Amino acid sequence: MITIPESIKQAWNNKQDAVVLTTVSGTGVPNSIYATQVALYGDNKVLIANNKFKKTLENIEVCKEATLLFITKEIKSYQLKGNVSYKTEGDEFYDMKKWNRADLPGFGVAIIEVNEIFSGAEKIA
Repeated sequence: MITIPESIKQAWNNKQDAVVLTTVSGTGVPNSIYATQVALYGDNKVLIANNKFKKTLENIEVCKEATLLFITKEIKSYQLKGNVSYKTEGDEFYDMKKWNRADLPGFGVAIIEVNEIFSGAEKIA
């Protein structure tokens, strides 16, 4: 487990609206989605609201790893990799309910516990 560096938190605060979340099926098939309802949580987690997951949720249930890609407004990219879990109750879920748009269902929350961070080929943490 790592702590997300302050420089990455600053980049996150300057990110473009959507991020790309990639999960993998039990047979190794990747699936990527755009997500707009996302937030950093604590020192090393990213929360992604489940407003329309289907394949993503199936993948989370069988493969516990995910990657999240975001791009800043200056067009610098960052990739956060880690273990992913899913909750429909608990602290992370209730936090998501506070910032998820009111017109979206927020069925649950995917939680990435970040263990690697890259910017391009450069490993940040």
